[in-house]
Amino acid sequence: MTEAAARAEAPTEVRPPVRRGRATAGAGRLAALLVSPTLLVLAVVVLYPTLMAVKESLYGAKGLDPATGFISDTEPFVGLGNYAEIFGEAGARFWNAFWNTTLFTVVTVSLETVIGVAMALIMHKAFKGRGLVRAGILVPWAVPTAISGLLWRWIFNSDGVANALLGQQILWTTEGVHAKVAVIVAEVWKTAPFIGLLVLAGLQVIPKEVYEAARMDGARPVRQFWHITLPLVKPALLVAVLFRCMDALRMFDLPYILVGAQKHSVETLSMLAQNEASNVRFGPASAYAVILFLYVFLIALAFVRLLGADLVGGGPGGRRPRKEVAA
Repeated sequence: MTEAAARAEAPTEVRPPVRRGRATAGAGRLAALLVSPTLLVLAVVVLYPTLMAVKESLYGAKGLDPATGFISDTEPFVGLGNYAEIFGEAGARFWNAFWNTTLFTVVTVSLETVIGVAMALIMHKAFKGRGLVRAGILVPWAVPTAISGLLWRWIFNSDGVANALLGQQILWTTEGVHAKVAVIVAEVWKTAPFIGLLVLAGLQVIPKEVYEAARMDGARPVRQFWHITLPLVKPALLVAVLFRCMDALRMFDLPYILVGAQKHSVETLSMLAQNEASNVRFGPASAYAVILFLYVFLIALAFVRLLGADLVGGGPGGRRPRKEVAA
């Protein structure tokens, strides 16, 4: 009998399964220990104020007590009355603020995405003076929003630069469509560089060999952009768009400074909640804030659910293909 045959007839040694329960439990405890400070900060900064806002939204404003006829010193419990008013007397103002918020989010984020990608492509090119160009593009994003609102308020003034260039006398900071246009222009100028910066980070990790191979195959720049650049920077672009959507839905300071408070054309949900709180109507203000929180949460959840696979860089459904084990 040959040595090979003897090996074939020899019984195969069966190794006992490796127990990884303890290792997994230890890794889980270590992960929980490392994450616990962050969870504690989030609970203090996010969870507690949210719960307090929900509690406050169940109470009404101080005023005349119909049972006694005297001024009440405490906020009466109204349950879901503040939410029910949205579909009643206070509904017109709420829905106007809701649609203004949605309009600003859709229009500004769409324009910022297109302009931000163009900015990233310009900043990624190798040319003389690229550092100055990058600094010039990123300056608007570094300017505080309050300063940006004052700057654009001077530009859109009745005798400002905008009317001088257009040769018309338009009252940009009053009611009307032109007030919406002013807010959109100022917001896009302010935050488009943010998307450009994140897309630039995605462009810098693309290997140059990919473009060299595409050029050798005869692909033109437009085809390279649609079939190479855009798919490879898609995860970074989606993260940037998600952050911008969440930020735009909470828009407050720019329209507040640029146009002003209680302007029907540009009032957002954040401005509406602030106005109610400034009038010592904390119950309705909390109700508006809770609805805005749910709106932002649902948009973010839908965004992650629909595009989660692209955000994590996995395959369909967010799952990576398993490696086949050789027999």
